[in-house]
Amino acid sequence: MTTAEPSPFDFKAVLLSGFLPAALFAIGEGAIIPIIPIAADSLGASLAIAGFVASLILVGELIGDVPSGVVVARIGERNAMIGAALVSVVGLVVCTVAPNPVVLAVGVFLVGLSTAVFALARHAYMTTAIPLAVRARALSSLGGVFRFGYFVGPFIAAGVVHLTGTTQSAFWIHVVCCLAAAVTLLVLRDPATGVRGLRRPSRASRPDRQDGRDDGSTAAGDATDTGAVLVQQESHGLFRTIAANRAVLLRLGSGAGLIGAMRAGRQVILPLWAVSVGLDDATAALVIGIAGAVDFALFYTSGQIMDRWGRLASALPCMLGLSISYFLLAWSGHLDARVGWFVGIAMGMSLANGVGSGILMTLGADLAPRGNPAPFLGAWRFTGDLGQAAAPLLISGITAVATIAVASGVMGVLGLVGAGVLLRYVPRYLPRRLR
Repeated sequence: MTTAEPSPFDFKAVLLSGFLPAALFAIGEGAIIPIIPIAADSLGASLAIAGFVASLILVGELIGDVPSGVVVARIGERNAMIGAALVSVVGLVVCTVAPNPVVLAVGVFLVGLSTAVFALARHAYMTTAIPLAVRARALSSLGGVFRFGYFVGPFIAAGVVHLTGTTQSAFWIHVVCCLAAAVTLLVLRDPATGVRGLRRPSRASRPDRQDGRDDGSTAAGDATDTGAVLVQQESHGLFRTIAANRAVLLRLGSGAGLIGAMRAGRQVILPLWAVSVGLDDATAALVIGIAGAVDFALFYTSGQIMDRWGRLASALPCMLGLSISYFLLAWSGHLDARVGWFVGIAMGMSLANGVGSGILMTLGADLAPRGNPAPFLGAWRFTGDLGQAAAPLLISGITAVATIAVASGVMGVLGLVGAGVLLRYVPRYLPRRLR
Protein backbone atom coordinates (compact mmCIF):
# COMPACT_ATOMS: atom_id res chain seq x y z
CA MET A 1 0.00 0.00 0.00
CA THR A 2 1.46 3.34 -1.04
CA THR A 3 1.78 6.01 1.59
CA ALA A 4 0.33 9.37 0.54
CA GLU A 5 2.87 12.10 0.03
CA PRO A 6 2.63 14.85 2.67
CA SER A 7 1.16 18.07 1.37
CA PRO A 8 3.67 20.89 0.86
CA PHE A 9 4.03 23.37 3.68
CA ASP A 10 1.93 26.48 3.08
CA PHE A 11 3.87 29.29 4.75
CA LYS A 12 1.36 31.89 3.55
CA ALA A 13 -1.41 30.09 5.43
CA VAL A 14 0.67 30.16 8.62
CA LEU A 15 1.43 33.85 8.16
CA LEU A 16 -2.29 34.59 8.01
CA SER A 17 -3.62 32.19 10.65
CA GLY A 18 -0.61 32.32 13.00
CA PHE A 19 1.20 35.62 12.70
CA LEU A 20 -1.81 37.83 11.92
CA PRO A 21 -3.79 37.04 15.11
CA ALA A 22 -0.57 37.35 17.13
CA ALA A 23 0.17 40.73 15.54
CA LEU A 24 -3.36 42.00 16.19
CA PHE A 25 -3.28 40.93 19.83
CA ALA A 26 0.19 42.44 20.31
CA ILE A 27 -0.86 45.76 18.76
CA GLY A 28 -3.83 45.96 21.12
CA GLU A 29 -1.72 45.09 24.13
CA GLY A 30 0.95 47.57 23.05
CA ALA A 31 -1.73 50.26 22.86
CA ILE A 32 -3.04 49.79 26.40
CA ILE A 33 0.12 49.10 28.44
CA PRO A 34 1.41 52.72 28.45
CA ILE A 35 -2.15 53.96 28.95
CA ILE A 36 -3.09 51.92 32.05
CA PRO A 37 -1.23 54.02 34.65
CA ILE A 38 -2.32 57.23 32.89
CA ALA A 39 -5.96 56.03 32.95
CA ALA A 40 -5.65 55.22 36.65
CA ASP A 41 -4.26 58.71 37.28
CA SER A 42 -7.18 60.24 35.37
CA LEU A 43 -9.57 58.36 37.69
CA GLY A 44 -7.98 59.94 40.75
CA ALA A 45 -5.32 57.38 41.66
CA SER A 46 -2.03 58.47 43.19
CA LEU A 47 1.23 57.61 41.40
CA ALA A 48 1.67 54.60 43.70
CA ILE A 49 -1.85 53.27 43.09
CA ALA A 50 -1.52 53.91 39.35
CA GLY A 51 1.65 51.81 39.36
CA PHE A 52 -0.13 49.05 41.27
CA VAL A 53 -3.01 49.00 38.78
CA ALA A 54 -0.54 48.81 35.89
CA SER A 55 1.27 45.91 37.58
CA LEU A 56 -1.89 43.81 37.67
CA ILE A 57 -1.66 42.93 33.97
CA LEU A 58 1.67 41.22 34.70
CA VAL A 59 0.40 39.69 37.96
CA GLY A 60 -2.54 38.31 35.99
CA GLU A 61 -0.16 36.82 33.42
CA LEU A 62 1.90 35.19 36.18
CA ILE A 63 -1.16 33.63 37.83
CA GLY A 64 -2.53 32.65 34.43
CA ASP A 65 0.70 30.78 33.62
CA VAL A 66 -0.28 27.99 36.02
CA PRO A 67 -3.64 26.87 34.52
CA SER A 68 -3.02 28.02 30.94
CA GLY A 69 -1.22 24.82 29.93
CA VAL A 70 -4.11 22.69 31.15
CA VAL A 71 -6.65 24.91 29.34
CA VAL A 72 -4.78 24.76 26.03
CA ALA A 73 -4.21 21.01 26.29
CA ARG A 74 -7.90 20.41 27.04
CA ILE A 75 -9.63 22.58 24.44
CA GLY A 76 -6.97 23.01 21.74
CA GLU A 77 -4.77 25.88 20.63
CA ARG A 78 -7.15 27.75 18.30
CA ASN A 79 -10.09 27.37 20.67
CA ALA A 80 -7.97 28.69 23.54
CA MET A 81 -6.80 31.72 21.55
CA ILE A 82 -10.34 32.58 20.52
CA GLY A 83 -11.64 32.14 24.06
CA ALA A 84 -8.78 34.19 25.54
CA ALA A 85 -9.43 37.00 23.06
CA LEU A 86 -13.10 37.11 24.07
CA VAL A 87 -12.28 37.09 27.80
CA SER A 88 -9.87 39.97 27.13
CA VAL A 89 -12.75 41.88 25.53
CA VAL A 90 -14.77 41.48 28.73
CA GLY A 91 -11.88 42.82 30.82
CA LEU A 92 -11.30 45.70 28.42
CA VAL A 93 -14.95 46.74 28.47
CA VAL A 94 -14.72 46.81 32.27
CA CYS A 95 -11.69 49.13 31.88
CA THR A 96 -13.53 51.49 29.54
CA VAL A 97 -16.51 51.96 31.88
CA ALA A 98 -14.50 51.92 35.12
CA PRO A 99 -15.65 54.77 37.40
CA ASN A 100 -12.71 54.39 39.78
CA PRO A 101 -9.26 52.77 40.00
CA VAL A 102 -10.63 49.66 41.79
CA VAL A 103 -12.89 48.67 38.89
CA LEU A 104 -10.10 49.51 36.44
CA ALA A 105 -7.81 47.16 38.39
CA VAL A 106 -10.32 44.30 38.05
CA GLY A 107 -10.48 44.76 34.28
CA VAL A 108 -6.69 44.97 33.95
CA PHE A 109 -6.22 41.78 35.98
CA LEU A 110 -8.73 39.94 33.78
CA VAL A 111 -6.85 41.08 30.66
CA GLY A 112 -3.63 39.74 32.19
CA LEU A 113 -5.15 36.31 32.89
CA SER A 114 -6.43 35.97 29.33
CA THR A 115 -3.12 37.20 27.90
CA ALA A 116 -1.29 34.29 29.57
CA VAL A 117 -3.64 31.78 27.92
CA PHE A 118 -3.42 33.49 24.52
CA ALA A 119 0.40 33.63 24.65
CA LEU A 120 0.84 29.95 25.51
CA ALA A 121 -1.80 28.86 22.98
CA ARG A 122 -0.10 30.99 20.32
CA HIS A 123 3.25 29.33 21.06
CA ALA A 124 1.69 25.85 20.94
CA TYR A 125 -0.20 26.67 17.74
CA MET A 126 2.96 27.77 15.97
CA THR A 127 4.77 24.67 17.22
CA THR A 128 2.00 22.55 15.74
CA ALA A 129 1.71 24.35 12.41
CA ILE A 130 5.39 24.93 11.59
CA PRO A 131 7.63 22.09 10.36
CA LEU A 132 10.66 21.36 12.51
CA ALA A 133 13.05 22.46 9.75
CA VAL A 134 11.89 26.10 9.95
CA ARG A 135 10.43 26.17 13.46
CA ALA A 136 13.24 28.17 15.13
CA ARG A 137 13.08 30.93 12.52
CA ALA A 138 9.30 31.03 12.74
CA LEU A 139 9.30 31.32 16.55
CA SER A 140 12.01 33.99 16.37
CA SER A 141 9.83 35.87 13.89
CA LEU A 142 6.92 35.48 16.29
CA GLY A 143 9.00 37.33 18.88
CA GLY A 144 9.52 40.06 16.30
CA VAL A 145 5.76 40.24 15.73
CA PHE A 146 5.29 40.78 19.47
CA ARG A 147 7.76 43.66 19.48
CA PHE A 148 6.13 45.08 16.34
CA GLY A 149 2.86 45.29 18.25
CA TYR A 150 4.55 47.14 21.10
CA PHE A 151 5.97 49.55 18.51
CA VAL A 152 2.74 50.23 16.61
CA GLY A 153 0.22 50.09 19.48
CA PRO A 154 1.28 53.26 21.33
CA PHE A 155 1.14 55.31 18.11
CA ILE A 156 -2.45 54.20 17.53
CA ALA A 157 -3.26 54.92 21.17
CA ALA A 158 -1.77 58.42 20.86
CA GLY A 159 -3.95 59.14 17.83
CA VAL A 160 -7.14 57.79 19.38
CA VAL A 161 -6.61 59.63 22.68
CA HIS A 162 -5.86 62.86 20.80
CA LEU A 163 -9.00 62.52 18.64
CA THR A 164 -11.39 61.50 21.43
CA GLY A 165 -9.90 63.50 24.28
CA THR A 166 -10.37 60.61 26.74
CA THR A 167 -7.65 58.28 27.98
CA GLN A 168 -9.91 55.24 28.41
CA SER A 169 -10.85 55.30 24.72
CA ALA A 170 -7.49 53.60 24.07
CA PHE A 171 -8.88 50.37 25.55
CA TRP A 172 -11.26 50.11 22.57
CA ILE A 173 -8.20 49.61 20.35
CA HIS A 174 -7.47 46.32 22.09
CA VAL A 175 -11.17 45.39 21.93
CA VAL A 176 -11.11 45.78 18.15
CA CYS A 177 -7.82 43.89 17.89
CA CYS A 178 -9.08 41.00 20.04
CA LEU A 179 -12.28 40.69 18.00
CA ALA A 180 -10.31 40.85 14.75
CA ALA A 181 -7.93 38.14 16.01
CA ALA A 182 -10.86 35.90 16.98
CA VAL A 183 -12.57 36.39 13.62
CA THR A 184 -9.30 35.67 11.80
CA LEU A 185 -8.90 32.40 13.67
CA LEU A 186 -12.51 31.46 12.96
CA VAL A 187 -12.57 32.13 9.23
CA LEU A 188 -9.10 31.05 8.11
CA ARG A 189 -8.14 27.41 7.66
CA ASP A 190 -5.88 25.81 10.22
CA PRO A 191 -2.75 24.93 8.17
CA ALA A 192 -2.16 21.88 10.37
CA THR A 193 -5.63 20.34 9.87
CA GLY A 194 -7.21 22.18 6.91
CA VAL A 195 -10.37 23.01 8.86
CA ARG A 196 -11.95 26.30 9.86
CA GLY A 197 -13.51 27.57 13.06
CA LEU A 198 -13.86 25.98 16.47
CA ARG A 199 -13.29 22.26 16.67
CA ARG A 200 -13.14 19.61 19.33
CA PRO A 201 -9.47 18.73 19.95
CA SER A 202 -8.46 15.27 18.87
CA ARG A 203 -7.30 12.62 21.30
CA ALA A 204 -3.77 13.52 20.25
CA SER A 205 -4.39 17.06 21.45
CA ARG A 206 -5.32 15.81 24.91
CA PRO A 207 -2.67 13.31 25.90
CA ASP A 208 -3.75 10.96 28.68
CA ARG A 209 -0.30 10.05 29.88
CA GLN A 210 0.62 11.80 33.09
CA ASP A 211 4.18 12.37 31.94
CA GLY A 212 2.92 14.24 28.86
CA ARG A 213 4.73 11.94 26.39
CA ASP A 214 3.22 10.50 23.28
CA ASP A 215 2.73 6.75 23.72
CA GLY A 216 2.92 6.09 20.01
CA SER A 217 -0.83 5.76 19.48
CA THR A 218 -0.95 9.00 17.52
CA ALA A 219 -0.90 8.58 13.82
CA ALA A 220 2.44 9.35 12.31
CA GLY A 221 2.68 12.90 11.15
CA ASP A 222 -0.41 14.03 13.04
CA ALA A 223 0.30 17.74 13.29
CA THR A 224 -2.28 18.26 16.05
CA ASP A 225 -0.05 16.51 18.57
CA THR A 226 3.05 18.66 18.85
CA GLY A 227 1.78 21.87 20.40
CA ALA A 228 -0.70 20.24 22.77
CA VAL A 229 1.92 17.81 24.07
CA LEU A 230 4.32 20.74 24.52
CA VAL A 231 1.98 22.71 26.76
CA GLN A 232 0.89 19.56 28.61
CA GLN A 233 4.51 18.84 29.42
CA GLU A 234 5.24 22.45 30.42
CA SER A 235 2.27 22.71 32.77
CA HIS A 236 2.41 19.26 34.36
CA GLY A 237 4.18 19.31 37.71
CA LEU A 238 5.37 22.92 37.42
CA PHE A 239 6.31 23.32 41.07
CA ARG A 240 7.83 19.84 41.20
CA THR A 241 10.03 20.80 38.25
CA ILE A 242 11.03 24.02 40.01
CA ALA A 243 12.03 22.00 43.09
CA ALA A 244 13.99 19.49 41.00
CA ASN A 245 15.93 22.30 39.27
CA ARG A 246 16.17 24.60 42.27
CA ALA A 247 19.95 24.98 42.04
CA VAL A 248 20.04 26.51 38.56
CA LEU A 249 16.74 28.38 39.05
CA LEU A 250 17.90 29.98 42.32
CA ARG A 251 21.22 31.00 40.79
CA LEU A 252 21.01 31.69 37.08
CA GLY A 253 17.21 31.77 37.26
CA SER A 254 17.41 34.68 39.69
CA GLY A 255 19.37 36.55 37.02
CA ALA A 256 16.61 35.74 34.52
CA GLY A 257 14.03 37.00 37.00
CA LEU A 258 15.94 40.26 37.37
CA ILE A 259 16.08 40.64 33.57
CA GLY A 260 12.30 40.24 33.53
CA ALA A 261 11.98 42.71 36.40
CA MET A 262 14.08 45.39 34.69
CA ARG A 263 12.10 45.05 31.48
CA ALA A 264 8.70 45.07 33.13
CA GLY A 265 9.68 47.96 35.37
CA ARG A 266 10.29 50.23 32.40
CA GLN A 267 6.77 49.53 31.07
CA VAL A 268 5.35 50.96 34.29
CA ILE A 269 7.84 53.62 35.32
CA LEU A 270 7.95 55.41 31.95
CA PRO A 271 4.19 56.19 31.85
CA LEU A 272 4.28 57.12 35.55
CA TRP A 273 7.25 59.41 34.96
CA ALA A 274 5.41 61.00 32.03
CA VAL A 275 2.56 61.79 34.40
CA SER A 276 4.96 63.17 37.02
CA VAL A 277 6.63 65.56 34.55
CA GLY A 278 3.31 66.79 33.19
CA LEU A 279 3.16 65.23 29.72
CA ASP A 280 -0.33 64.88 28.26
CA ASP A 281 -1.68 61.40 27.47
CA ALA A 282 -1.19 61.50 23.70
CA THR A 283 2.37 62.85 23.92
CA ALA A 284 3.35 60.21 26.50
CA ALA A 285 2.00 57.43 24.27
CA LEU A 286 3.84 58.92 21.28
CA VAL A 287 7.19 59.01 23.12
CA ILE A 288 6.76 55.43 24.32
CA GLY A 289 5.84 54.37 20.80
CA ILE A 290 9.00 55.90 19.33
CA ALA A 291 11.00 54.15 22.05
CA GLY A 292 9.29 50.91 21.03
CA ALA A 293 10.53 51.44 17.49
CA VAL A 294 14.13 51.44 18.77
CA ASP A 295 13.45 48.22 20.67
CA PHE A 296 11.79 46.58 17.65
CA ALA A 297 14.66 47.49 15.32
CA LEU A 298 17.15 45.45 17.36
CA PHE A 299 15.39 42.10 17.85
CA TYR A 300 17.35 40.40 15.04
CA THR A 301 20.64 42.12 15.89
CA SER A 302 20.45 40.71 19.40
CA GLY A 303 20.32 37.17 18.04
CA GLN A 304 23.37 37.84 15.88
CA ILE A 305 25.26 39.17 18.90
CA MET A 306 24.43 36.06 20.95
CA ASP A 307 25.34 33.65 18.16
CA ARG A 308 28.62 35.37 17.36
CA TRP A 309 29.94 36.59 20.72
CA GLY A 310 27.96 34.59 23.25
CA ARG A 311 25.06 35.07 25.64
CA LEU A 312 26.86 37.43 28.01
CA ALA A 313 27.59 39.80 25.11
CA SER A 314 23.84 40.43 24.95
CA ALA A 315 22.80 39.97 28.59
CA LEU A 316 25.36 42.24 30.27
CA PRO A 317 24.92 45.32 28.01
CA CYS A 318 21.17 44.91 28.39
CA MET A 319 21.27 44.86 32.19
CA LEU A 320 23.93 47.56 32.55
CA GLY A 321 22.20 49.82 30.03
CA LEU A 322 18.84 49.47 31.79
CA SER A 323 20.48 50.04 35.18
CA ILE A 324 22.19 53.26 34.01
CA SER A 325 18.91 54.45 32.49
CA TYR A 326 17.06 53.95 35.79
CA PHE A 327 19.78 55.87 37.64
CA LEU A 328 19.62 58.73 35.10
CA LEU A 329 15.84 58.84 35.38
CA ALA A 330 16.09 59.16 39.17
CA TRP A 331 18.72 61.90 38.85
CA SER A 332 16.81 63.90 36.22
CA GLY A 333 13.65 64.44 38.26
CA HIS A 334 14.74 67.78 39.69
CA LEU A 335 16.09 69.28 36.44
CA ASP A 336 14.38 72.05 34.49
CA ALA A 337 14.86 70.04 31.29
CA ARG A 338 13.41 66.86 32.80
CA VAL A 339 11.01 66.36 29.88
CA GLY A 340 13.89 66.26 27.42
CA TRP A 341 15.81 63.94 29.72
CA PHE A 342 12.75 61.70 29.95
CA VAL A 343 12.56 61.39 26.17
CA GLY A 344 16.28 60.61 25.87
CA ILE A 345 16.22 58.09 28.73
CA ALA A 346 13.17 56.34 27.26
CA MET A 347 15.14 55.84 24.03
CA GLY A 348 18.17 54.63 25.98
CA MET A 349 16.07 52.09 27.88
CA SER A 350 14.67 50.73 24.64
CA LEU A 351 18.14 50.51 23.12
CA ALA A 352 19.39 48.49 26.10
CA ASN A 353 16.29 46.31 26.11
CA GLY A 354 16.58 45.68 22.37
CA VAL A 355 20.18 44.48 22.73
CA GLY A 356 18.84 41.78 25.06
CA SER A 357 15.98 40.66 22.83
CA GLY A 358 15.40 36.93 23.14
CA ILE A 359 17.98 36.40 25.89
CA LEU A 360 15.53 34.72 28.27
CA MET A 361 14.24 32.26 25.67
CA THR A 362 17.77 31.56 24.49
CA LEU A 363 19.14 30.89 27.98
CA GLY A 364 16.17 28.64 28.70
CA ALA A 365 16.76 26.66 25.51
CA ASP A 366 20.49 26.37 26.33
CA LEU A 367 19.81 25.01 29.82
CA ALA A 368 16.85 22.72 29.09
CA PRO A 369 17.56 18.96 28.99
CA ARG A 370 17.51 17.74 25.40
CA GLY A 371 15.45 14.64 26.00
CA ASN A 372 12.51 16.35 27.73
CA PRO A 373 12.88 20.15 27.63
CA ALA A 374 9.27 21.27 28.09
CA PRO A 375 8.93 20.95 31.91
CA PHE A 376 12.14 22.93 32.46
CA LEU A 377 11.07 25.58 29.93
CA GLY A 378 7.78 25.98 31.78
CA ALA A 379 9.64 26.45 35.08
CA TRP A 380 12.12 28.85 33.45
CA ARG A 381 9.33 30.97 31.96
CA PHE A 382 7.55 31.04 35.32
CA THR A 383 10.77 32.31 36.97
CA GLY A 384 11.08 35.14 34.46
CA ASP A 385 7.39 36.00 34.78
CA LEU A 386 7.76 36.12 38.57
CA GLY A 387 10.36 38.87 38.17
CA GLN A 388 8.16 40.69 35.65
CA ALA A 389 5.21 40.66 38.04
CA ALA A 390 7.25 41.67 41.11
CA ALA A 391 8.95 44.74 39.62
CA PRO A 392 5.84 46.91 39.05
CA LEU A 393 4.61 45.99 42.54
CA LEU A 394 7.98 47.03 43.96
CA ILE A 395 7.90 50.32 42.05
CA SER A 396 4.39 51.17 43.26
CA GLY A 397 5.25 50.18 46.85
CA ILE A 398 8.40 52.32 47.00
CA THR A 399 6.58 55.23 45.34
CA ALA A 400 3.91 54.97 48.04
CA VAL A 401 6.38 55.23 50.93
CA ALA A 402 9.03 57.44 49.26
CA THR A 403 9.09 58.90 45.72
CA ILE A 404 9.13 57.62 42.17
CA ALA A 405 12.76 58.80 41.90
CA VAL A 406 13.73 56.51 44.80
CA ALA A 407 11.87 53.65 43.09
CA SER A 408 13.85 54.28 39.91
CA GLY A 409 17.11 54.29 41.87
CA VAL A 410 16.25 50.96 43.52
CA MET A 411 15.58 49.45 40.09
CA GLY A 412 18.99 50.68 38.98
CA VAL A 413 20.62 48.87 41.91
CA LEU A 414 18.72 45.68 41.04
CA GLY A 415 20.08 45.94 37.50
CA LEU A 416 23.64 45.97 38.80
CA VAL A 417 22.87 42.98 41.02
CA GLY A 418 21.38 41.14 38.04
CA ALA A 419 24.45 41.85 35.92
CA GLY A 420 26.64 40.44 38.67
CA VAL A 421 24.49 37.30 38.96
CA LEU A 422 24.70 36.69 35.21
CA LEU A 423 28.44 37.29 35.15
CA ARG A 424 28.87 34.80 38.01
CA TYR A 425 26.58 31.98 36.91
CA VAL A 426 26.45 32.00 33.09
CA PRO A 427 30.04 30.66 32.98
CA ARG A 428 29.12 28.02 35.56
CA TYR A 429 26.10 26.60 33.73
CA LEU A 430 26.81 27.20 30.04
CA PRO A 431 29.62 25.76 27.89
CA ARG A 432 32.34 28.21 26.93
CA ARG A 433 31.18 28.40 23.30
CA LEU A 434 27.75 29.69 24.41
CA ARG A 435 28.85 32.18 27.04
